[in-house]
Amino acid sequence: MSEDQTNDRGEADRAGRLKAIIDKLAAGASPDAVKKEFHDLIKGADASEVAALEQSLIEGGMPVEEVQRLCEVHADVFKAGLERGEKAERMPGHPIHTYMAENREARKRARALRVAAFAGNLEAIREAASGLRPIIVHFERKENQLFPYLERTGFSGPSKVMWGKHDEIRAAFKELDSAIGTDYAKVARPKARELAKRVRTMLFMEERILFPNALKRLSDADWAAIRRGDDAIGYAWVEPGAVWDPGLADGRTIEPSVGAYPSFGAAVRDAEARAGGTVPLSVGGLTPDCLDRVLKSLPVDLSFIDADDRVMYYSDSPRRVFPRSPGVIGREVRNCHPPKSVAKVERILEAFKNKEKDEAEFWIEMDGRFIVISYKPIYDGEGNYLGTLETSMDATGIRAMRGQRRLLDW
Repeated sequence: MSEDQTNDRGEADRAGRLKAIIDKLAAGASPDAVKKEFHDLIKGADASEVAALEQSLIEGGMPVEEVQRLCEVHADVFKAGLERGEKAERMPGHPIHTYMAENREARKRARALRVAAFAGNLEAIREAASGLRPIIVHFERKENQLFPYLERTGFSGPSKVMWGKHDEIRAAFKELDSAIGTDYAKVARPKARELAKRVRTMLFMEERILFPNALKRLSDADWAAIRRGDDAIGYAWVEPGAVWDPGLADGRTIEPSVGAYPSFGAAVRDAEARAGGTVPLSVGGLTPDCLDRVLKSLPVDLSFIDADDRVMYYSDSPRRVFPRSPGVIGREVRNCHPPKSVAKVERILEAFKNKEKDEAEFWIEMDGRFIVISYKPIYDGEGNYLGTLETSMDATGIRAMRGQRRLLDW
């Protein structure tokens, strides 16, 4: 038997053992109960090997939600001595340096929440939770900027697992808010401790699994493109430094685009060249700059997914309901949603492609706002499916309208 065959058999055996551990967790076993078994399994493995095992299980059909169960075991085992991954520090301005700076601040704030929880002071818990809440922006930047570039290297499974853990932390914030709303510290204290623990575990997994893998897989040009798009999402507590220059990192100045999927700007410039300065529309035409500004000024946010289920455009409005950044262009739409929502997205797209439905509409309440989200299929003149248009609108003001307004009230 060749060395490659031996290695392949070893990897298959390790993946099978890992699946058995996940099955035990799914059946109700506690993380502590499988910790030693997991320790023995990954003994001598580094972060990239563990991530590759997760990836292989997901590609083999295991639900992401099941693999998520391993995260707490990962953290405990790596803390126990398997910390072989490099510290992901880079010059100020590099995306990883910014993530690490945010992590240092997040640890302080998670610690403050934990202290407030043990003290039992409800107002202190409320204040500490509010101080920790910007970690959500940190997660959103990972989901919209870092994950798309990792997906293009084949590293998608671990990212999906981590997105699922983000959603658990979001839910923990909501549970703590509800507990604080009861004005009863006994209810809020365990919720606060659980939230602080989840955040600390996430930060550890980022630094020992996600960031080392990202540094190995992504090129300087990738990091430069990520840095250019990060501002569109924003930052938690810190601002990026200026020592690391994305313009020097990739040696050129480029408009954000992704692989074979050009930016909207490139598409309208081609149309401009063909149409003598305007983009021809079904009635009339507009210059590319005017068209872009019209789309961004609409009272709804637009996103377009092509017939291959890839994101091709979004209206870059400063008032967007949901965050978007250039990293999403060319990304498969299934990867733009948390794992728990993917089945719903696939059902909608399948119905549109088969012409079974012509609209899907949802409405939610978010941070005191009433949000309406609509999906519509787009077909050409012969009925061929071109893609799906998503619109999102803050309809809080419209919902509150009463009577009539027929006079200008400036």
